Amino acid sequence: MRNYRLYFFGQSISVGGSFMQTLALSFLVLQTTGSGTDLGIIAAARLLPFVLLGPVGGVIADRYNKRRLLYVTQSASAAGALIFALLAALGDVSFPVLLVLSLVLGCLTVLDNPARQSLIGDLVPRKALANAVILNSISLNVARVLGSVIGGALVALVGVPLCFVINALSFVAVIVNLVRMKTTDMIEPVRAPRAPGQVREGLRYAARTPELLFPLLMLTITGILAYEFPTTLPLLATGAFQGNAATYGAMAAVMAGGAIVGGLVAASRNSPRNSASLALTAVGWGVAILVTGLAPTLPIALVALAFVGYGSITFNSTAKTTLQLAARPEMRGRIMALWALAWGGSTVIGGPLVGWVAQEFGSRWSLIIGGGPTILLGLILLPYLRNRDRKTSPIPEES
Repeated sequence: MRNYRLYFFGQSISVGGSFMQTLALSFLVLQTTGSGTDLGIIAAARLLPFVLLGPVGGVIADRYNKRRLLYVTQSASAAGALIFALLAALGDVSFPVLLVLSLVLGCLTVLDNPARQSLIGDLVPRKALANAVILNSISLNVARVLGSVIGGALVALVGVPLCFVINALSFVAVIVNLVRMKTTDMIEPVRAPRAPGQVREGLRYAARTPELLFPLLMLTITGILAYEFPTTLPLLATGAFQGNAATYGAMAAVMAGGAIVGGLVAASRNSPRNSASLALTAVGWGVAILVTGLAPTLPIALVALAFVGYGSITFNSTAKTTLQLAARPEMRGRIMALWALAWGGSTVIGGPLVGWVAQEFGSRWSLIIGGGPTILLGLILLPYLRNRDRKTSPIPEES
């Protein structure tokens, strides 16, 4: 599976650069405005276009050549990173400028995310898809470790502009590896024909398929309240623990380290987990988030963050694998657009919300309001999902 290896390594490098940029942008916002609410708004702005147009991006990914779409989105994202670097270096930064740039880059996500996620299904056979998805999640968290540690050190030592420059260069790895892929080795995708109502068709398909609907609902709720770490961790680092960019980098790295362990455990399983495992994981993950928010000292918070990372990757990879396997091939782009909308697009609501909560009640509360409801969600859904698992048979493989 040479094509998947090229995809894997290119994405790993690029995502490492993206986490460096996320860290740098968080501290650039805090240096510019000093407002937790503004930090949450910037995080939300990056995802607002996807919330509004994400399903349309999924239709485009189902219709057109995914590699060609990625050539465009990755090149444009590199240009956006260079603009951030130039403005930060010149000191010509204001909140409105950061907001507009974040919105522009968010527009690229509309096309990039569903194409990038659904491309995996074109690179590996169905029997290897679950492990390919999990390995991709592991690579994201390895990249998070390196990106967070290196980015935190660079911001602390030389400032934020270099992080943006490195991110721009990291997109080259993706583009080069896309070019190197052999078209003859790719699985011929089932492309959706051009037709009216395809966005509505994707939404109806997800709503009527329980194997898709329940993971998407759980991802949406936890995405709004719990998975806002680019906002909550910088605030916790600088607020509750009186730290700096290096403190945030250490927190993000420990969390990503736990996620790597969780990913390796998930990849070692022979088959995807059932729906009830999502509820169980939500309970454990919520407990870890709650302990982090209540931790009296930084060392205790770091230990708890390792479990937060473990729970995060287990929850997300289980949900993502279920969606990839349950979705029909010609609908996969639209379903993965809904996955990204539920998991990341919910930041449009969650980012400003947890930022405001931290500003009004203290940085610890930005995590507490995520951990508590996540535990409750898991406990409420666990009996129902267990009962459903008993009544349903495993997803049959395609012939």
